[in-house]
Amino acid sequence: MSTSCIKPLPCQGALERIRHSLKRRQLEAILVTQPDNRRYLSGYTARDHAINESAGVLLIPCAGKPWLLTDSRFHLQAQEEAADFAVKLYPRGLFPLLRLLLKRLGIKRLAFESHYFLHSTSLILARLAAEIKVELAPLTGFIEELRLEKDTAELAIIERAVLLNEEVFQEIYPTLRPGQTEKEVAQAIENAMRLKGAERPSFETIVASGPNAALPHAVPSDRPLAAGETIVIDMGLILDGYCSDMTRTVVLGTPDAKTVALFRLVRKAQLAGLNSLRPGISGMAVDKIARNVIELAGQGERFGHGLGH
Repeated sequence: MSTSCIKPLPCQGALERIRHSLKRRQLEAILVTQPDNRRYLSGYTARDHAINESAGVLLIPCAGKPWLLTDSRFHLQAQEEAADFAVKLYPRGLFPLLRLLLKRLGIKRLAFESHYFLHSTSLILARLAAEIKVELAPLTGFIEELRLEKDTAELAIIERAVLLNEEVFQEIYPTLRPGQTEKEVAQAIENAMRLKGAERPSFETIVASGPNAALPHAVPSDRPLAAGETIVIDMGLILDGYCSDMTRTVVLGTPDAKTVALFRLVRKAQLAGLNSLRPGISGMAVDKIARNVIELAGQGERFGHGLGH
């Protein structure tokens, strides 16, 4: 199954839900700086190079057109992707423009994403707010809470992302052979992702063999794969803004008896967790059910990661 990367759209109805929630809090606007939240609300896909080098900021008032504030590097992209936003460039930095807009719009109570603001940047914002008599309201997880509930379109993209990730694995797995390095396999996986339409990996691909497989977040090295050794492949991709993530553990050739026993134990725990799934059950409860299988087998201390992939 090959797929192409479709231009993402902002999540339908999200802006109105944001505005409704702001009004309940008696806030007049919010400054959105977190890149994933920015994309979710506007469809603007530019990436930040770092937290101190932003590709743009959203200013969403409770009434009227929302704003996307950026610089000349992203002007054309912003206009194309964020069609429902007024795009405004800041030639002398964000804060001089923000001062003008807040005064023009008459905003007196401004929310901002406190969890995605450098301390030094927040001090500049606080000085600006004091000068123009704007009250600041730091919010944490405000938009993330909204994003927790996925609509049918989002669920469909996530499913496509998962299936595409699996397709990449199924293409690369038969090509594994002793002598390949971990780095070579990781590179092949990420090349296949992009060729099949993914934007990029959702994290740096992990390929860890032999003793390296005991490191949950190992970095692919020049170590060659060897027959009979365990190889852990942790991979994920981004498709239309949504991530997939999976881990596969394989052996080239015939695994030894100990490895087979551990595989079967993990599979038993996985099935216990899957069979417990039902609407309303918490992730913590499912984790406990699967973890109990591992603990009863005497391997509980080796299950350090939370249940997931």
